[in-house]
Amino acid sequence: MKTEYCILLYYCYTSIEDTEKFREEHHLFCIQHNLLGRIIIAHEGINGTISGSKEDCQIYMDALKNDPRFSHVDFKVDSSPIHAFQKLYVRVKPEIVHSSLQHINPNQKTGTYLSPDEFKKMKDQNDVVVLDVRSNYEHNVGKFKNAVTLDIENFRDFPEKIKTLEQYKDKKILTYCTGGIKCEKASAYLLEQGFENVYQLHGGIIKYGIEAGGEDFEGKCYVFDNRVTVDVNKINPKVISNCFVCGVVSDRMVNCANPECNVHVPICENCGWELDGACSPTCMASPNKRPYNGTGSYPKNLNGYNPYIGLKRAKKVLSDLS
Repeated sequence: MKTEYCILLYYCYTSIEDTEKFREEHHLFCIQHNLLGRIIIAHEGINGTISGSKEDCQIYMDALKNDPRFSHVDFKVDSSPIHAFQKLYVRVKPEIVHSSLQHINPNQKTGTYLSPDEFKKMKDQNDVVVLDVRSNYEHNVGKFKNAVTLDIENFRDFPEKIKTLEQYKDKKILTYCTGGIKCEKASAYLLEQGFENVYQLHGGIIKYGIEAGGEDFEGKCYVFDNRVTVDVNKINPKVISNCFVCGVVSDRMVNCANPECNVHVPICENCGWELDGACSPTCMASPNKRPYNGTGSYPKNLNGYNPYIGLKRAKKVLSDLS
């Protein structure tokens, strides 16, 4: 019988006191249930995107929701024919998304949540501005129709762009991102800076695609797994990006084969093969260029990856699981 896989995207702002202890316990739980992906843990909560069998993912969701600290977590669930990751990373960091806004607690102050249907009804009103809070490489390949985008390389640069948004202070600001996590602090920061009517698309683009058909999201949604981008619009899809090399219309997202560059840009099929996966002749000539297989995605080699490395109780764990 063929295994059915799921991809989970989720976050939860909540208090985690002993992050190292929780990280280790959570890491072990994921290992025991064959889950792969990236999970970030901080005192302010958890942020993850993981893949596993349908059964193992359900066990994981049930376990997290049964913990009172995470009872309000909102999972975005997608299907996949295979694992979307090759490794499991569970790490402790200062924030669950690097924002340079550590003073903000979304549980105390954040923009008003909008369900996908509520967002859909509001987004085209005359007194509304739809604001994309993601980075350039994300919104260049896909964004909502008529959305305001920001010239930022990383979300931590968001506060620097607040002056460019002053012109919209008399409008209703509808923020959105991939899964909702960036909007939690972006919308709170806008409120802090004197914007009065601030909202956020709850569950982000991914949930909008699942529950509202993705209408008026143009292009593809950039995701942080081996798929690189996904389609979300089942109603009126449109390609908005162009090949980085030749300019032809293309939404085929590629990581440059030169690891020193690794730029995330659309590159059409022809240019992909002509430059052997690189974004330029210079990158193509790099002695460190990775072999190109036509996908433009370069998952890291496992190299004998041991998921128990870093676990304080590794020997006991190995004994218990053997």
